[in-house]
Amino acid sequence: MAARLLEDKLTCAICLGLYQDPATLPCGHNFCVACIQDWWGRCGKACPECRQPFPDDAELRRNVALSGVLEVVRARPAVDPCPGPDPGARCPRHGLPFELFCRTEGRCVCSACTVHECRLHERALLDAERLEREAQLRARLEVTQWHTTQAETQLQELQQRSSQIQSLACTLASSVSSKFSSLQQALEMRRAVVLRDIEVAKTQVLAQARDEEQRLQGHLEALARHGHRIQELLEQVDDRTFLQESQLLEPPGPLGPLTPLQWDEDQQLGDLKELLSQLCGLLLEERGRPGAPAKAADLSPMDYRNLTFDPVSANRHFYLSRQGQRVKHCRQPCGPARPGSFELWQVQCAQSFRAGQHYWEVRTSDHSVTLGVTYPQLMRCKLGPHTDNIGRGPCSWGLCIQEDSVQAWHNGEAQRLPGVSGRLLGVDLDLALGCLTFYSLEPRAQPLHTFHALFTQPLIPVFWLLEGRTLTLCHQPGATLPPEPQEEASAPS
Repeated sequence: MAARLLEDKLTCAICLGLYQDPATLPCGHNFCVACIQDWWGRCGKACPECRQPFPDDAELRRNVALSGVLEVVRARPAVDPCPGPDPGARCPRHGLPFELFCRTEGRCVCSACTVHECRLHERALLDAERLEREAQLRARLEVTQWHTTQAETQLQELQQRSSQIQSLACTLASSVSSKFSSLQQALEMRRAVVLRDIEVAKTQVLAQARDEEQRLQGHLEALARHGHRIQELLEQVDDRTFLQESQLLEPPGPLGPLTPLQWDEDQQLGDLKELLSQLCGLLLEERGRPGAPAKAADLSPMDYRNLTFDPVSANRHFYLSRQGQRVKHCRQPCGPARPGSFELWQVQCAQSFRAGQHYWEVRTSDHSVTLGVTYPQLMRCKLGPHTDNIGRGPCSWGLCIQEDSVQAWHNGEAQRLPGVSGRLLGVDLDLALGCLTFYSLEPRAQPLHTFHALFTQPLIPVFWLLEGRTLTLCHQPGATLPPEPQEEASAPS
């Protein structure tokens, strides 16, 4: 009982807890420094108990003696480690039982407080205030659980991406190692350098992934602690403790966006490809050809593909003819837009490629056309100011033929190339090597650009045409269609 009375004398009248860094006002009343400063910020610079003003030129001083007493009280062993509710708690100012909760001051008050200090304040019954606070905490708990689910989903995606990058890095390193084994010993040093660079790049990306994973784990732990604390408060039967601690409970801060993991295979192999192309071309050409075909006659019928346009995908301004072999962009639409058709000025082929090597040629009527390949999920709707989306994202690769230049597009980045005068163009796709090469075939055959990538999905030829342009898919006798059926190249919604 004596210990209880002592704690009552050492209780701050604002926070109803033991003094934290107590300070004494000129009137003799004591309060926690943080509590009295917060009180003055909300209710004016006066004593909360006797209303005596605090002089503007006076300084708030720490009560050294009272701080020493508090240290002794806090250091003594607890008599009851699991105290129950205190239904007999009384107001330290008037000695009366707590009956109401003052919402203005955020504390439990007695009937005398409502007559003197809290007469004009907003008040509520303890039970009613607790019910309202419980509802608020349950709503906050739902939000916390939702954020937990979101963070767990992001963590799972991050881990999957990390595993994918690690697998891609291992596959790339293995491919480089196997190709170097066929070269002379003079290239062995270069092989070691390339593998080291890949390992360094992989280590950097995975280190970034681990940092993000630790940040997500820390956020999840903070959310879990917050949810656990809410559960503890909801199980608290002491109204005063519940109300006082619930209003001090703050949720964890926002997680913030995750840093995207960057893995650029072209950057890893850029110098390597240039070096080996000068030596013998053995790194990227497994079939022994010194270069890609300069014309259709250089390829066997198994490589050359006679393709056709997919009428379902064609923009409504596109007119198809010659049994799906030619497309023309006209000012007047040929009808309303069809489900599955491009809103952009684009059309794709009915065939797709999953494996092997494939070559096809197209003839254009003029410049301002784009030819490329794409995964099936290429968007059909228009996003942003561009009239095409070939090469604008990570799932497509394109070559844009302009009047004075050529641009190679992938993942929203363009590489400017010299212009070409010819209208006959060739495309060579080698899925086993991960090479996509574009050629100009008139007036002489010359390679324009080569993309190197690890293609993971079926690829579909796709084209963009400016108004008034015509594009024809060139057919050769004896050429074959791709081995996959047309329906496997499913269109995106």
